[in-house]
Parts: sequence; structure tokens; C-alpha cells
Amino acid sequence: MAAMLELDGVEAAYGESRVLFGVDLAVEAGKVATLLGRNGMGKTTTVRAVMGLLPATAGEIRFEGRAIRGLPPYRIAQAGLGLVPEGRHIFPNLTVRENLVATAANRRGEATPWTVQRIFEMFPALAERQTSMGALLSGGEQQMLAVGRALMTNPRLLILDEATEGLAPLVRAEIWACLERLKTEGLSILAIDKNVEALTRIADRHHILEKGQIVWTGTSAELRADPDLQRRYLGV
Repeated sequence: MAAMLELDGVEAAYGESRVLFGVDLAVEAGKVATLLGRNGMGKTTTVRAVMGLLPATAGEIRFEGRAIRGLPPYRIAQAGLGLVPEGRHIFPNLTVRENLVATAANRRGEATPWTVQRIFEMFPALAERQTSMGALLSGGEQQMLAVGRALMTNPRLLILDEATEGLAPLVRAEIWACLERLKTEGLSILAIDKNVEALTRIADRHHILEKGQIVWTGTSAELRADPDLQRRYLGV
């Protein structure tokens, strides 16, 4: 199957401090892939490079076969990449409904686009809080809103950076159920998370990042079957 997103030899740095050293990664169309690794290994930096928030200094980044390295972030988002960033970054002074419609777009003319009502059906808690300001939501509600806001752009590929971090177990379960549903609907997903058990349940392929380089790539079955690999690179 063709890759939706491809990174080939991507390098990136913050000033003189290099963080990525030739990252190779692929997300196939309609599949769920992960980027795993301990804190500080370059996962969020990889996401920032993909989204144009941090210029890659070398390598190629392609989305649906088109080179996107060097494009401004808004052009990359318009191309069909949706981001649920680490830390959520919702609009605190807008209501839930206003957050959802602020970036809504259906540039590809999808027959069944994401709407506010579809988001409320997926996350009933947001429907109950739709007139509440973002700053007044709980952490779990803010995370649901961040996911919903990204979906309202009707992306072809959804990137989630630590979408379940710090959430209560019931809310985490709701987020995982959402991702499973999105997978069944054919959405391509790249997920960064520390919950290996949940990731191996829904993801098709995994990439482990160590000191800015991909050191292992494989399937969920292969990752589950190698506890030594998990201890060495994931600290579990």
C-alpha cells in the first residue's frame, strides 16, 4: 500500500543543537503508525518538522507523494494534515463550539465531512459543555476538544502528540475508542504515546526513536513479543 506520509533522512536542529539525525518513517494510507521513544529523543521535534513548525535542515518530507518540506505550516495543514499538539493548545477564550468551527474546512469536498454534530456524537461531554469557554474545561474535555478541532479540518492524516498524557483512565479509554473508530473509517493516523499496550492494540506499525534516529521498525506482534526491546528503548 502506498505511503500517505514519508520521511526520508530528515534532520532538524534548534540553533546549533541537532536533534534529528536522518529520520526515516512512513505512514501508509488508512493505517495507524506510531512514533515511540523515551522523553527527549526527538518525537515532538519530528512532528514539528512534518508540520513546518521547525524547518528541517536536510532530508525529504512527502505527503501523498508531494514534497512538503519548506512549506509554511498553514499550507501543510491545508494539504490535509491535522495535528493534535502536545499540551492541547485550545483557544481558552472561545467556547467549545467556537473552538470547533474556528478552523473548520472541507477543502477536498468530502461527502460526509466532520461537523460539530458529528464531534458531539463522538464526544457527548463536549455537547454538554458546548457553550463553556475552553479555559473552564477539565483536562480531559480539553483533550477531546483538541481532537475534535483537528478533525473539523477534515484531515487525510491525523497526528496526535501525547493525546492521552495525564488523563484519567476513563477519558483515556474514550480517546482510544475514538482512534479505533477513526481507523475503521479509514483515516491515516500517526500517534505518539507512552501506552504501548493500547498502541499495539490499534496500530499497524511502530517506529522507535532513540537520540534522533529510528532504531527499530516493526509490527504490533513483533513489539509485543520483544520485552527486551521495550525495556531497552521505552523504559517499560
